[in-house]
Amino acid sequence: MGDSVSKWSAGVGYGPVLSQTDLYLLNTELQLHPIMAGASHGFHLMFNLVTGSTGGFNPNDRDRDIPFSAKDEPATLPRVQDLIIITESSPWCTVVHNDRGVTMGDVCSTIWKEYTENYVTDAEFNVLPPRLQEQVKRAATHNSASGASWNMYYNTPAPNRYKRVDWLRDKYYFDGLSKKDNYSIQRLGFKAPNIFVLNLTS
Repeated sequence: MGDSVSKWSAGVGYGPVLSQTDLYLLNTELQLHPIMAGASHGFHLMFNLVTGSTGGFNPNDRDRDIPFSAKDEPATLPRVQDLIIITESSPWCTVVHNDRGVTMGDVCSTIWKEYTENYVTDAEFNVLPPRLQEQVKRAATHNSASGASWNMYYNTPAPNRYKRVDWLRDKYYFDGLSKKDNYSIQRLGFKAPNIFVLNLTS
């Protein structure tokens, strides 16, 4: 069995890709990729939602950075076309879609785009208490300084406009996905096998 292929191998030939309907009709539990769950023994994902940079390290050898070479592997088994990601740190829902099966790279790039390309509305911002509003403003200043230098010229926000990533304040590092059905019901009104909660850390 030395020639066996990992069940997490990248590519469409290693298992079916379930549509949203297939998933709900089969009522199949999804297994998260160990990297997405934060349970991989050889690789801990470092994903910065401000810059979009991904990399990692081996928890047993933290002195060396490792590239995120597994990004094309499926995020779940069975493979699915859609993942719904919510977080306790923000009010938004991110839908990750790929007809060929959602990969870990799709998860990272979609979350990054959702949080850096969309702005907090005035109504959303005004829901925050004044203390948190100030923290979001400080985060926006810090994050705009941390972003890519070309951002300064091509993506300058209007005054008092804050990106969704600013809402996260200092918790903008990926800390794994987890299953929390009670929270899904509380937030969305239903639970489903492809709804996961994004955990964030400083």
